Amino acid sequence: MLSLNVSEIVEFLSALLILIGSITAVISAIGLIRFPDVYTRQHASTKSMTLSVLLTMVGAFFFFLALESHISIRLLLGIVFIFLTAPVSGHLIVRAAYRRKIKTADSTLEDELYDVLHKEEEQDRGE
Repeated sequence: MLSLNVSEIVEFLSALLILIGSITAVISAIGLIRFPDVYTRQHASTKSMTLSVLLTMVGAFFFFLALESHISIRLLLGIVFIFLTAPVSGHLIVRAAYRRKIKTADSTLEDELYDVLHKEEEQDRGE
């Protein structure tokens, strides 16, 4: 008969979260290597690396909560900080690359931002 108490279940779930976060980080690293241009590489690094770091930190938070009955404020602040800053920084890096006219990959079909930015430039010249 298998009997698990709550701390063993939470320990298993936290280890599972850390494992999933690690696998996601490896997939993100492969995306950084394989994607053709700065825009798709930034997508891989921002979206999936943020997810992997968050999964790993949530797993560590639950691990410390279950085993030591300790709520780690540092982990909570780290989770909030990563969740808020990683997407913003990724967006700003891609925006700077676009404004510097970094070439997109040859497989890119449509540039939805081109018309928007050039309308702003034409309005700035006309006024």
